Amino acid sequence: MANHDLVLGQNPDLVLGQNHDLVIGQGHGLGLGQRHGLGLGHAHDHDLGLGQAHDHELGLGHPHDSRLVLGQQHHPHDHGRDHSNELALGQNNDTDEDALDAQNHELGISDNHELTLAETHGLGVDQNMVHLSIDQAQELGLQSAHDISQGHMLVPQVLQNRRLIVNPDHQLTISQEFSDVKSCRRAIRDAAIACRFEIQTVKSDKTRFTAKCAAEGCPWRIHAAKLPGVPTFTIRTIHEMHTCSGINHLGHQQASVQWVANSVEERLRENPHCKPKEILEEIHRMHGITLSYKQAWRGKERIMAAVRGSFEEGYRLLPQYCDQVKRTNPGSIATIYGNPEDNCFRRLFISFYASIYGFVNACRPLIGLDRTLLKSKYLGTLLLATGFDGDGALFPLAFGVVDEESDDNWIWFLSELHTLLEANTENMPRLTILSDRQKGIIDGVDFNFPTAFHGFCMRHLSELFRKEFNNDALVKLLWEAAHALTVIEFEAKILEIEETSQEAAFWIRRIPPRLWATAYFEGTRYGHLTANVVESLNNWILEASGLPIIQMMECIRRQLMTWFNERREASLQWTSILVPSAERRVSDAIECARGYQVGRANEAEFEVVSPHEGTNIVDIRNRCCLCRGWQLYGLPCAHGVAALLSCRQNVHRYTESCFTVATYRKTYSQTIHPIPDKSLWKEMSDANQEGDNKIEIVINPPKSLRPPGRPRKKRVRAEDRGRVKRVVHCSRCNQTGHFRTTCAAPI
Repeated sequence: MANHDLVLGQNPDLVLGQNHDLVIGQGHGLGLGQRHGLGLGHAHDHDLGLGQAHDHELGLGHPHDSRLVLGQQHHPHDHGRDHSNELALGQNNDTDEDALDAQNHELGISDNHELTLAETHGLGVDQNMVHLSIDQAQELGLQSAHDISQGHMLVPQVLQNRRLIVNPDHQLTISQEFSDVKSCRRAIRDAAIACRFEIQTVKSDKTRFTAKCAAEGCPWRIHAAKLPGVPTFTIRTIHEMHTCSGINHLGHQQASVQWVANSVEERLRENPHCKPKEILEEIHRMHGITLSYKQAWRGKERIMAAVRGSFEEGYRLLPQYCDQVKRTNPGSIATIYGNPEDNCFRRLFISFYASIYGFVNACRPLIGLDRTLLKSKYLGTLLLATGFDGDGALFPLAFGVVDEESDDNWIWFLSELHTLLEANTENMPRLTILSDRQKGIIDGVDFNFPTAFHGFCMRHLSELFRKEFNNDALVKLLWEAAHALTVIEFEAKILEIEETSQEAAFWIRRIPPRLWATAYFEGTRYGHLTANVVESLNNWILEASGLPIIQMMECIRRQLMTWFNERREASLQWTSILVPSAERRVSDAIECARGYQVGRANEAEFEVVSPHEGTNIVDIRNRCCLCRGWQLYGLPCAHGVAALLSCRQNVHRYTESCFTVATYRKTYSQTIHPIPDKSLWKEMSDANQEGDNKIEIVINPPKSLRPPGRPRKKRVRAEDRGRVKRVVHCSRCNQTGHFRTTCAAPI
């Protein structure tokens, strides 16, 4: 300050009332020697000269600028001084010169306005001294004489007026213009949050907006109004002074869900996977306020609804989306079914032509069925039918979305799949279908594919087995029995299970081995024992299942489009005759066949003797071997390779066509085309109709809303199911089954 005044607020004087005296008891003097300084910054700049031979002058900067006056009756040396810069502490307080102490005592005023007395200062205050009242709202409590003589006497800062200091980005000035009333309210709200005070709306309509500070008695006020003839809003008046101290809590009344959404909109558009916890941390770091988790979650959901569309809009636009699928990908199937009573969503079936063509012309006649629950706002189930390409990778064929998983919906989905294959093939192939064989799937397969081989997915079967017995050794033997190629090998593994547990052997024998064991299975699975489609697609299918229905289907379509392009380009780099996985299998068989002895019976039949496996009979004309490896996998086994090499035949010519690179390229020869943005759908639909009176179908969301609670985001792995849970222990009652926080036992 210019004159080093002790300014507390706008008023340089600290008035402590008319009747609040600072009583200094008898024998308790304020001893300040001749050379004892009052330190405000540097010790050598300011001196306090109070003694017998000096006037009682408080030097704050210059020696004659300010005084410490202890009463109305001043020392004779004090007359003529300007009392405007004095600190008045009562009316009749005199300085007793006889009480001056010769010892070294220092009186220090720190930066935070504390009047500090050193431990040995002789300042004594009466036990019954009166509290000093400032505006009847702040009290300055002085401790007992003993405590004050050894501690600190605090003089709090008195704040009478507070000017609105706003970040330049939130500056509010008279004549400042806004495009509409929403922009005006948003700017005022942002300024209030930045300056840590809350506002209360006085008036708000289409032509004016008035707000004031929410603190009682604070004069801060702002008024904005609409200019005549234009939609622009202008700040007309603003009172920028605050007498309040601002908010004293971590939250903020104006930090609404919409404000949270506006604050993190840019970040969410760049990273839609940003978690609510990260949003809370960023808001606290940027604005210094703490919000609830639910507020951050709702703010994120509001932005994501604006970016990806709402769940209700997704169902409403489904008919238009199906039209776009068929328009951009000719030959595709996209049908939607609603409840005839209220048009609520029931079923959706989509299969892209590129998938249909690749499966019918190049894939193995093997289909896996699986499903996953939707994680969206409305309940539902995603049904999947996938094939397998020549290299063993999943080849999604068709997708169905139903309002619930039921036997009727599975029968409907398989009937749609039958119609799809029947319309695109001259002769329906004899399929091999893998699933968990629940009743709806069994009925649907029996009705729509009566000639198909329907087997158990070993993943589902092993899960049930593990839940029943929870023995890793038994589960391992079960898988070995399923992989056994011959009946003798299969029965040997079952006997091992029986030796370990007769109950487990009885349990597994109740299930016909023709439904799950390779040795008894009548169809051709090409080594595939599982149809765990969802677990194989776990990286993205579960994330897609939490989106609105159109966004979910678009996520699936984009993934398929990417897969088709990547696999097509990768196959162009292959120089071998067979796909990599088949090429490795044949190479291993050739290596094993080097030690076999081959005897030829005729042009097609051979006898192959191996040192460890004994004798096997091979028929190269029918492509079969007594070990059954050639028939089951579609590739020559080691015995077949030995027979082919003995008669100088090309091994690659005796493999199934689906394993060749040429067929693999045909699998992904077609393209899944992109679909334009939904803003263009109506315009394109109107252009395609060309005046035809087409009734627009309206689909409402299903009636089944998701129950409260956060849905599971991560699928439970099959190997984790059935695992023994950790036993919890209560440290309060020493019982198991609960924690200390939930213990209800009496003490």
